[in-house]
Amino acid sequence: MWKLAQAYSTALEEKLKSIVFSMQDFLFFSLRAFRAIGASKRYWRDVLDQAYICGTESLPILLVSALSIGSLIVIEVGHQLAEFGAKTMTGRSVALSVVREISPLVAGLMLAARVGARNSSELGAMQISEQIDALRAFGTDPIAKLVVPRLVASFLMFIPLIALCDIVGLISGAYLAEWDLHLDRGIYWNSVVDILRPMDWFVGFSKPPVFAIGISLISCYTGFSTTGGTAGVGKSTIKGIVYSSAFVLIMNFYLSKVILDFMRS
Repeated sequence: MWKLAQAYSTALEEKLKSIVFSMQDFLFFSLRAFRAIGASKRYWRDVLDQAYICGTESLPILLVSALSIGSLIVIEVGHQLAEFGAKTMTGRSVALSVVREISPLVAGLMLAARVGARNSSELGAMQISEQIDALRAFGTDPIAKLVVPRLVASFLMFIPLIALCDIVGLISGAYLAEWDLHLDRGIYWNSVVDILRPMDWFVGFSKPPVFAIGISLISCYTGFSTTGGTAGVGKSTIKGIVYSSAFVLIMNFYLSKVILDFMRS
């Protein structure tokens, strides 16, 4: 029994050490990426390619998500308000929910899956096929060549993508409110305009840059740390999605909490 407990203790200790070392490696990896950010001028074509990949190619899933967001809020909240004779407040509920929280959160999760998976799998495949080592052998910094363009492209594209999600979510809510609740579109849009303040837009648009940095660095790090052949690529891809999604969920809460508390104080 004592030997079994000692074995579990040793395994737990090794696991904790592995986590600490991984966090340390990720910190150094992130610092190297930020130090090499000036290389984006040299690799501007790569930045444009990555901007197209994480921007244009992500539009279908983001538009579907945005349509669902506005529609579901109207279905859930609008009918509850209608029971109290307050369905004219539907636009206010949709606007605050979409702009502040739900649109950035859902879009961030979709981008974590779409962009994060691609970064992890592509860089993981390059790592196990020794393409990254080949770049080092030819005197090219793989962080500047592979990570920085992805980081810069995500930083530039996430804000307009989430802004588009906000617009589509509000528009889909307007059409569903008119069709399902028989609410005049003018009343809906008036309540949207009346309730939204600069603080609400600031809360919503403070999240995309943070999500972009986190998703890019986490997914690229999991790709660079891939081991174990093709099975390792699959594991790295899963890790990239899971860790990026967890980052989005955690930062969405803390950014809303900190910014709203600061603005109200």
